[in-house]
Amino acid sequence: MTTESPVQTEVVGPSGPLGQSIPYERFLDCVHCGLCTAACPTYLVRGDENDSPRGRIYLMRALVDGRLSLDDSVLRHLDLCLDCRACETACPSGVGYGRLIEPFRVELRERLAAGRGARGLERWLVERLFPNRMLLRGALGLARLAQVTGLDWLIGTLRLDRMMPSVLRAMRAQLPRFRFFTPRLRERIEPEGEHRATVALLTGCVADVVFRTTHHATVRVLARNGCRVLVPRGQSCCGALAYHAGFLTASLPAMLQTVELFSGLEIDALVVNVAGCGSTIKDYPHILQEALALVEEPEQRNAIERALPRAEAVAARTRDISEFLIELGPQPPRGRMELRAVYHDACHLAHAQGIRSEPRRLLQMIPGLELVPIEESEVCCGAAGTYALSEPEMSEELAQRKAERIMGTGAHAVFTANAGCLIQIGRALRQRHYHAWVAHPIEALDLSYRELPPPLPQ
Repeated sequence: MTTESPVQTEVVGPSGPLGQSIPYERFLDCVHCGLCTAACPTYLVRGDENDSPRGRIYLMRALVDGRLSLDDSVLRHLDLCLDCRACETACPSGVGYGRLIEPFRVELRERLAAGRGARGLERWLVERLFPNRMLLRGALGLARLAQVTGLDWLIGTLRLDRMMPSVLRAMRAQLPRFRFFTPRLRERIEPEGEHRATVALLTGCVADVVFRTTHHATVRVLARNGCRVLVPRGQSCCGALAYHAGFLTASLPAMLQTVELFSGLEIDALVVNVAGCGSTIKDYPHILQEALALVEEPEQRNAIERALPRAEAVAARTRDISEFLIELGPQPPRGRMELRAVYHDACHLAHAQGIRSEPRRLLQMIPGLELVPIEESEVCCGAAGTYALSEPEMSEELAQRKAERIMGTGAHAVFTANAGCLIQIGRALRQRHYHAWVAHPIEALDLSYRELPPPLPQ
């Protein structure tokens, strides 16, 4: 049974009414029970119905119906959403909130000339800087130099960062303590022992520059478990950062390039160790189908239509590293780690992909490691892609809330499976002078396989 859409009012932009990429029936799936509110980070902080999933669905539907005019207040409530998708876990009706807020946000960004001011700088970052590994490596090299020479400390001490644009100020605050140069991965790594599977590894953009050590650990663990690992050249951004920020024109080329690159490989799985990237690739078929309702240029429409079948095949083979290892059956590690640890559920792993037990099971395999529960483990830490840049105040409040929950456990180590979460949580704990090892679970498993001690801070 289909429901006819009401007459829509031209509330924005020259390219048609809002909501044209979203089947109207998706809005009707929400029965407004309100069970999602207790899971929503922004509602937990603000207590405003308009900042809950139920409230935002009402606002989006009212805009589509023409019962509400788009103004700064409405836009603010929609912008404040982290797209963490915790509401999907809580919803008894199975509302696909991500498939509402993400395409709706895309329409807002593309139609409201969001390229002005802070949003314009954010767009430049996700469209030009982050996907360009050479440019990003150069920019972060300067940041590393500033940290080594003490210039970064001086900027903070003299409060010179106040003169920066808000997005750059937030970006500086997010910078991790950089490690020394890590060599590039080889294109092909052979398995140790019996060959059990052939996989490709997504290296991505920011993760490959900031967390390349995690990629090396991932490859070693896969090889230890009998996997031949392919790391094809020509990889770049998968489009997740730009898409989650609502910038479709910036994300589409990256998505199509990723589909083209990995669809031609004879592999058992495309392994991803960044939750946001994995969830986006798994959603490629939905995203590209929705994009057809917005893209008008014939050549680009043809490219999307040609890519759709291959995108479905790539999405079907995509696995988070913890998901893949549990399916494969990991070899037990022997190296002991006498430490107390917590695991924070990355939103796009727990809520978007439904992966919760797998990373915990990997950590619990490590001899001596005590994994203790953490309050609000599935509540967003406030990283959310570029959210920490566009909404620094809410992001900071959620980061400090997460830091308090972690510190309450007395943990020596914090594990999470997303690059943004690692940066966000590490920064929040450093601000509070709480010394803990913040790492991806695969790094702990790698050290245990190699029987090496964890790098616990002093």
